[in-house]
Amino acid sequence: ELLERVKKGGGENAILRHTQRNKKLFVRERLRLLLDDGDFLELSPLAGLDMPYGDVPAAGCLTGIGKICGVWCVFIASDATVKGGTIYPIGVKKQLRAQEIAMENRLLSVHLVDSGGAFLPLQAELFPDKLHGGRIFYNEAIMSAMGIPQVAVVCGSCVAGGAYVPTMAEESVIIDKIGTLFLAGPPLVKAATGEDVSPEDLGGARLHSQVSGCTDHFAPSEEEAYECIRNVVSTLNCEPVPEEDRDHDSPLYSPEELLGLAPLDYGCTLPVKLILSRLVDGSRLQEFKAAYGTTLVTGFGHVEGHLVGIVASNGELAHDAALKGSHFVQLCGQRKIPILFLQNTAPQPAGPASISQAEAHSNRLKAQASMMAAVACAAVPKITIVTGGCFGSDSYVMCGRSFSPNFLFLWPNARVAFVDSRHFPPAGDWTGEELELKQLKAKLEEESSAFYSSSRLWDDGIILPQDTRKV
Repeated sequence: ELLERVKKGGGENAILRHTQRNKKLFVRERLRLLLDDGDFLELSPLAGLDMPYGDVPAAGCLTGIGKICGVWCVFIASDATVKGGTIYPIGVKKQLRAQEIAMENRLLSVHLVDSGGAFLPLQAELFPDKLHGGRIFYNEAIMSAMGIPQVAVVCGSCVAGGAYVPTMAEESVIIDKIGTLFLAGPPLVKAATGEDVSPEDLGGARLHSQVSGCTDHFAPSEEEAYECIRNVVSTLNCEPVPEEDRDHDSPLYSPEELLGLAPLDYGCTLPVKLILSRLVDGSRLQEFKAAYGTTLVTGFGHVEGHLVGIVASNGELAHDAALKGSHFVQLCGQRKIPILFLQNTAPQPAGPASISQAEAHSNRLKAQASMMAAVACAAVPKITIVTGGCFGSDSYVMCGRSFSPNFLFLWPNARVAFVDSRHFPPAGDWTGEELELKQLKAKLEEESSAFYSSSRLWDDGIILPQDTRKV
């Protein structure tokens, strides 16, 4: 339901203004024309979900991964039905994450720009700091130096900071009558000089194609603009992805059953092999140290024909499990095998009540630190899926966001928090007021939901359990 709401952009009235009055294509129609088969993986679609402009999420842009002429690309597409595509703090964060993915994976970057510039009332949250709006342009320069191509389409009004995105791209296309490019639009010219000037005369397609040279290609229509970009991509000398010719088996158990296996109760841990048997090809897992440290399952398998190392929570990450995980992650790094982490942290036990328990805790700490180092230093692609609870240090050990997995996805039932509020001691054991404890538990409960996380871009999106294999 939330994804369907997001797909409506700024709502029906805004879409009508955009498509009928302004004669522009809706952002998802643009992507269908641009991308092979119109197919793409949308990243963080729920970003800004609970930080709305009115009743719509605040991000104002779509980001995702798809193919153009067989070449994998990352795209950043303004959604001008959301406050004219105005850049909001969470929208900046979304664009920076897309650029990070492009740099990590050396993917062509495509910008469809239709932006009213920065949302000035929140300029302190999106302009001055290192990872604020200016970083978008810094990244464009660094990506050019790295040899990662970037192309852009000016498919609407591009004002202020939005004007630098296409001018810093390697090649850009501007669309006649609807594409405009300027640092300050006609209203500011009027305020500053008293002069009336049309958007077309100040920064339209003909001016920038024939006079300023800010854009490289003139397109009479949107359709021709996206065809032009596809032609540009074909001349970038990027290698298309080879056709998938590897045969692979389907799991013996239907991935659709994952919807019924998503754990809602975190008082226990679902046996993770139930999930793996519905994820890997032929339900085959070549397990590593199967009888040792059984609260962590490690082994090799294939997903849609791709060999991966699997590190999957199967209970509390105890001392022996962490040692096993450290060993296995180092093996994957040595063999250059990508790693798939499945997180479902078990409830943490109470603190040590004896010397022997304290020693056990210390040993576990040391083993987990060793695994953290192995995960951080393994120079292979890492993808993390949070299938249940993700609490405390286990998040770090199992390649949570702070350990920079290439991608991190959540199931809708996932919980992400430092501690599980349901395992707090009863109020009688606390010195504080019972009301304060109740309020804290309610706050932690709200802030640990998958939707709270995804709205803030702590992950790359919520995915349905049955889609995990495809994603």
